[in-house]
Amino acid sequence: MPEITRDEVAHLANLARIDLDDAELDHLAPQLSVILESVASISGVAGEDIPPTSHALPLTNVFREDVVRPSLTPEQALSGAPAVDQQRFSVPRILGEEA
Repeated sequence: MPEITRDEVAHLANLARIDLDDAELDHLAPQLSVILESVASISGVAGEDIPPTSHALPLTNVFREDVVRPSLTPEQALSGAPAVDQQRFSVPRILGEEA
């Protein structure tokens, strides 16, 4: 049975940059132990003949053909723009130079 100690919770909180007080550490340690026990019990159920999966049902992407169609010219697309710069929409800067 996996058991997580209060010190391990404090270490994890430090790594995650989460400030937990003593009461929160005492409260979270048993909860995290229950989570680890649940994961361990699920890991024990799967047999060697069952491949690991990320989803219960198979997922497939639906693609459509990439067909060239008539579209707007850059001038038409930018005709209603309040400000244009080198065939692009010009918008006010929201981030400083540090970004």
